Amino acid sequence: MTPATPTPGSPSPKASRESKIEAMRAAEKHRTRVRRAAITIASVAAVAVIALVVTSIVLTSKPAAAPSAGSSNSANAEIRGLTSYSNTAGHVQGPVTYDQTPPAGGPHNAIWLNCGIYTEPVPNENAVHDLEHGAVWVTYDPSLPAESVSKLRERMPSTYSVLSPYPGLPAPIVLSAWNAQVTVSSVTDPRISQFFEKYRNSGNAPEPGAPCTGGLDAPGKL
Repeated sequence: MTPATPTPGSPSPKASRESKIEAMRAAEKHRTRVRRAAITIASVAAVAVIALVVTSIVLTSKPAAAPSAGSSNSANAEIRGLTSYSNTAGHVQGPVTYDQTPPAGGPHNAIWLNCGIYTEPVPNENAVHDLEHGAVWVTYDPSLPAESVSKLRERMPSTYSVLSPYPGLPAPIVLSAWNAQVTVSSVTDPRISQFFEKYRNSGNAPEPGAPCTGGLDAPGKL
C-alpha cells in the first residue's frame, strides 16, 4: 500500500511532534516560574509574620519604667504632720529626761526592750534603745476605747514594733521612730501604715536590724 502523500502546505508529522514538544516545554517552564513565584511570595510573607510576632513580643515584654520621684510610694511619700528631731544616741544608767513625749531618740539604757505588745507602760530608756535598732514604737492614751486598742494591735507588724499605753500623750495615738514622730486620732488613719513603711528598720535609725529580742521583758507583755 502506498503511504499517503502529505497535503502541500501542511506540516509534516515530524514537525507537528516537535511543535507539540516545544509547547509542552514552554508550558512546563511557565508552571515552574509560577511555582517559584508562589514560593517566593509565601517565604516573604512568612518572614514578615515572624518579624511582626518578634516585634510584638519585644514590645510586650519591655520592662515597666521605674516610678518617678513623684509617684505615690509609701516609703518615699511625705507623711502629713510628721515631726523630725535631732537626738543623739548613747548608753546611760538611770532615768533620762527626754525632750519629746514619748521620746523619739536620745540617751538610753544599754538593755533594749523586747519588741511586742504590752498592756502596761514600758520604761522609756529601754524602749528608746528599740528605736535605735530600727523599731517603731506605737503609744496610745490609756483612755483609748478597748475596741480601738484591739484594732491597733491587729495593725502591728510581727517584728521591730512595740505597742504600749502611755499616760500624758499629746494625742490619742503617737507613732515614734528614731528622730521621727507623728500623732493620729484614729486607728484607721492611713499614716499609721505609711509610718511603718517609711521608718521600720530604715536607715534613719543608728543601728537598723540590731536585735529586737533577747533583751528586757517589761510588765504586761503579751
